Amino acid sequence: MAGTALLAATPAMAEDAASAPAIDTGDTAWMLTSTALVLMMTIPGLALFYAGMVRKKNVLATLMQSFSICCIITVVWMVLGYSLAFSTGTPYVGGLSKAFLSTLGEHIAKGADVPFTIGADSPNASTMTIPESVFMTFQMTFAIITPALIAGAYAERMKFSAMCIFTILWSLVVYSPVAHWVWSPIGWLAGMGTLDFAGGTVVHINAGIAGLVCALVLGKRKGFGTDDLAPFNLTYAVIGASLLWVGWFGFNAGSAAGANGRAGMAMATTQIAAAAAGVSWMVAEWIRTGRPTVLGIISGAVGGLVAITPAAGFVLPGGALIIGLVTGVVCYWGATSLKHMMGYDDSLDAFGVHGIGGIVGALLTGVLAYGPLSATDASPEGTSGSLHQLLVQAEAVGVTIVWCGVMTFILLKIVDMLVGLRVSPDQELEGLDVSQHGERIA
Repeated sequence: MAGTALLAATPAMAEDAASAPAIDTGDTAWMLTSTALVLMMTIPGLALFYAGMVRKKNVLATLMQSFSICCIITVVWMVLGYSLAFSTGTPYVGGLSKAFLSTLGEHIAKGADVPFTIGADSPNASTMTIPESVFMTFQMTFAIITPALIAGAYAERMKFSAMCIFTILWSLVVYSPVAHWVWSPIGWLAGMGTLDFAGGTVVHINAGIAGLVCALVLGKRKGFGTDDLAPFNLTYAVIGASLLWVGWFGFNAGSAAGANGRAGMAMATTQIAAAAAGVSWMVAEWIRTGRPTVLGIISGAVGGLVAITPAAGFVLPGGALIIGLVTGVVCYWGATSLKHMMGYDDSLDAFGVHGIGGIVGALLTGVLAYGPLSATDASPEGTSGSLHQLLVQAEAVGVTIVWCGVMTFILLKIVDMLVGLRVSPDQELEGLDVSQHGERIA
């Protein structure tokens, strides 16, 4: 009977596909490329960036964190995460209609697909020019890198088993709902007018705040403030930062969801902001310590990439320059003075760079947004920077901080009760490479 039903449905599917709007091959090609670029940001980009900043005895474990998170979240996103984030549902969370990606094959006939409609069956439905399979995989790469960023805050001391469980729970309870709030056409923050082009709130503030909570709950590394915790190999970190920079063009320009003028502007603003933040961090450090460092300039550039993320498709190059110059200095302060003043051990500055950079970028988007970039037929003026928009951005930032902070704390406590969060003092002294994975660098 199932075979008969399938055969009966096939002509109708073909007719639907023939009458539906055609997929734009140029947009689809760019989005396929962007998806690969964003995946490269995590493996090997972030993996190398973080691995280069830990001690030799933890390099393999740090690489393992990024690689395993990539594998774990791919499955979680396929099974449930994508549905919670992008099925229509309610303004607060999606439903289960897309669980296991069960709807992806509904409109395919003879290898052809139809453009993807986000927010289907809602008043705000919007039809894109790419297949849903491409949109889903592009968004999957965002879901992968966000919990991987958090690992920078708990580096060198969290159990691998705890990391796996926390990553799954956090992705479903924190990441997917916030993605729905901001990027679903019926999301309540989207309805409020929040501007977040590529993930200032969804990715970076989320990851940064979660990282800060992890650092506070787990406590400091053994020897923090007394022992030499210097990076093992900054060459790895430079390579990783460079891969992140290149991959970020997919992250930001890809968020235009097509090969168009807005993607071009997002690419330009991304390059300018990253460079400006690298320069401003370098100069600030040079003035304060008398020496510009390799770790400083790459951290500054990553901070600029973070801050331009929410703004990339909303600001002009001049605005990107301002965002970069401001962010480099503020993130330098956050990763040095603020961290030392507050006494927390954010190992690789997940909060100092991503949390603070995301907040700065989200707020400055409300000041510097250029209306024509976001103008549509329904909104011919677009959204321009104003006091009202700044307040909208501030509310979105505040809500994200509270939700992420509270839920991350609860999830960490649950994981601690299940398997324990932190390795033993002896295991930490030995290093996570050996104690968690039975391997070491010769």
